[in-house]
Amino acid sequence: MDQISHYASKLAYEIDAADLYAAQQEGQHLVVIDARNAQAYAAEHIPGALSLPHRSMDASSTAGLDRAALYVSYCDGIGCNASTKGALKLAQLGFTVKELIGGLDWWKRDGYRTVLGSSTTADSPSCACN
Repeated sequence: MDQISHYASKLAYEIDAADLYAAQQEGQHLVVIDARNAQAYAAEHIPGALSLPHRSMDASSTAGLDRAALYVSYCDGIGCNASTKGALKLAQLGFTVKELIGGLDWWKRDGYRTVLGSSTTADSPSCACN
């Protein structure tokens, strides 16, 4: 693979916070998927995101999703790979997917708002990637 193909492939499968925000503002047909556990989603998530933990993604849990939309999978950030696991599962199920690079961390660093919810419970895993 040459260098140009490498970068073109990255852009085909990844999106950053600024591009996601712009796509949302333009009304593009996309769905943001929080691939972390439900407790992490409840604590804080990107506005409009659906909670669909990667561990529960299968044909049944995605049956009601719009096949025509672009799905953007995210997690905590660079130290978490739930977004990659979610993007892989969605792609294997036939959806068009991009992974949000930097996840929730870079979304917030870029100054975009989040939805704050209830805190995680004491017995929930410390890593939201689970």
